[in-house]
Amino acid sequence: MMPRKKDIVSISKLFVAGFGILASTVAALAQVSPGSTTNPNLAGPLASTNQPSSRPDITRFTMDQLMEMKVTSVSKKPEEFFDAPAALYVITSEEIRRSGARVLPEALRLSPGLDVAQIDASKWAISSRGFNERLANKLLVMIDGRSVYDPAFSGLYWETQDLVLEDIDRIEVIRGPGGTLWGANAVNGVINITTKSAKDTQGLYMEAGGGNVYQGFESVRYGGKLGPNAYYRVYEKYLNHSEFFDPAGNAADDWRMARGGARVDWDISEADVFTWQGDVFGGEVGAKQIMPFTSRPYAQVRTGDAKVDGANLLARWQHTFAEDNQASLQTYYDHFNRNDLRYHERRDTFDLDYQHRFSPLNRNEIVYGLGYRYSGDQIGGEPSTFRFDHPSRGLSLGSAFLQDTITIVPDRLQLTLGTKLEHNDFTGFEIQPGTRLLWTPHERHTVWASVARAVRTPSRVDDDMQAHLPYDNPVPPYIRNPPAAIGIGGNPRFESETLVAYELGYRVRPLDRLTFDLALFYNDYDKLRLGRFDFTNPASPPQITPEYTFLPLWIENLMWGETYGGELVAHWNPTDIWKLIASYSYLKVQLHVPTVGFFDPVSPTATARSPRHQVQLHSLLDLSEKWQFDTGAYYVDRLPSLQVPSYIRLDLRISWRPTKEWELSLVAQNVLDNHHPEFGASLDNFDLPTESRRSIYASVSRRF
Repeated sequence: MMPRKKDIVSISKLFVAGFGILASTVAALAQVSPGSTTNPNLAGPLASTNQPSSRPDITRFTMDQLMEMKVTSVSKKPEEFFDAPAALYVITSEEIRRSGARVLPEALRLSPGLDVAQIDASKWAISSRGFNERLANKLLVMIDGRSVYDPAFSGLYWETQDLVLEDIDRIEVIRGPGGTLWGANAVNGVINITTKSAKDTQGLYMEAGGGNVYQGFESVRYGGKLGPNAYYRVYEKYLNHSEFFDPAGNAADDWRMARGGARVDWDISEADVFTWQGDVFGGEVGAKQIMPFTSRPYAQVRTGDAKVDGANLLARWQHTFAEDNQASLQTYYDHFNRNDLRYHERRDTFDLDYQHRFSPLNRNEIVYGLGYRYSGDQIGGEPSTFRFDHPSRGLSLGSAFLQDTITIVPDRLQLTLGTKLEHNDFTGFEIQPGTRLLWTPHERHTVWASVARAVRTPSRVDDDMQAHLPYDNPVPPYIRNPPAAIGIGGNPRFESETLVAYELGYRVRPLDRLTFDLALFYNDYDKLRLGRFDFTNPASPPQITPEYTFLPLWIENLMWGETYGGELVAHWNPTDIWKLIASYSYLKVQLHVPTVGFFDPVSPTATARSPRHQVQLHSLLDLSEKWQFDTGAYYVDRLPSLQVPSYIRLDLRISWRPTKEWELSLVAQNVLDNHHPEFGASLDNFDLPTESRRSIYASVSRRF
């Protein structure tokens, strides 16, 4: 049988992507012959004079140092990455820099198991282990301990979340539930972004560049001292991004964003540390949306800019009573404002959190905490197409958690028990217990297992939204007179979606330069959101005319299902100047709906909105003391329900450091395709999707 043209193209793309990795291999072997040692200036971490001490090159870390990296997201306490009992991946600052990412969502592509799909030039759909959507409602994201989850739509707007990427210390990505410690909506994953201390960002840093897609960008950061033990930094960042195009060549999704901020870290004493930080941002986000009407022309495409702005302030005090006895108190205020083509939202959030960690007995380590959050909003839109029953509403969330880590066999076996108790204004009290078991039979082997319950509490959309949406793909058989629209009605009795998750993991280091990390999972979901068409409700009857059909759709907890799969990650340092990271992710989603009744045919298609297979291969290579060549290859499986084919993405980056202060880089993204779609249109997304373009840009940075 002759291969199809599509198969030949895919094979060709795989060959080209593999050739990029092979080029890295040949270059690395040319630098280091078998049995020889590398350049002594590159042998150890921080050894090179061309690398500032505040930014060590990841390829110069030994495997021991990488495995001993401290993480905090799994247990809310510092612990070594190799011994963390969760499906965890850490994206380091150097990995971000060498990936060529310009904005935060692009940096998240580096994590295995995450589904990162660009909808258009400014918008992303990001989730973990399924249920992907622009406003994915089962992923909790935090920046320096500040939650950016929006309780109006159960998600976040990624186009407004960004930082000077140079200032990120690490991004800890937990694949799997984190509700036991982090609370509601940490169902399928937790992303915890931690920025560097002001002490580690001293001096002046400047960066600028541009290209065909990133038409212009720049960032400036300056750090200094306020006193003997107090440090600060200030920054600003601007980005001008070109538009993407749909298959017909139309586009209106270019965007511009500016932001700035400051941070202060003050070592008040040996026992007390105080941190203050704040950010402001504003910009215009291009949009192209279908506006439905109940009269001719029934639907109209509208283009324009969504205007967004916001600000936040955070203060944190940490006190150390003893090495194993620490407490922290944190508070933050967050303001957000968005004026979209179809709706507007203003939100103000205040949060207070206290945490204490101590060891009452030699074999116990207890962490507990208390928290309170208040979020007030004003939300509205065009009354005929989008509104809320309560245009303004304040939501309160109180929480408490307790976790005990019990050492059963010293350095060998640990059991962690914990639970989170929350009270919200929609469903009242919610409890999220969890247990983790960690077994370390040998210093090169770690086995862990966990069982946990997590919930996704209702949002304003679930509770009191009223919206009209065009409904023509797919058209159910009981609609005889298209075009059609549906009227979505919120449900004040909507309950929390629930998950019981089972996980098993294994980390092994068979060689000094090689590690494997395997995580398997089975998730059991209940009370998932599903729309039910109601043809009998006298308050909102169906309207069927010779030219138009309007149907009411009520949100209910009618769907259930299972997901299962796993992720495998390998780190290999063939030489001291070369690092390879490979990963494979598998996901199977099975959702079920009742056999009687007419239901929204879109929600069950979440089974095919996330790729079943994903493969990544990253190569970080130091060609010499001054030259670096980095490659990233991605395979993402098709999304059948969104009619998005599979694709292969290849990113290349080469940089030159003529001195330790200067760096010049050339980055090419999506090398294999002039354009391709990564996500499709759905009822959950107001904006029409466009296709990701090939991007080439150059940048220059300077340190003083």
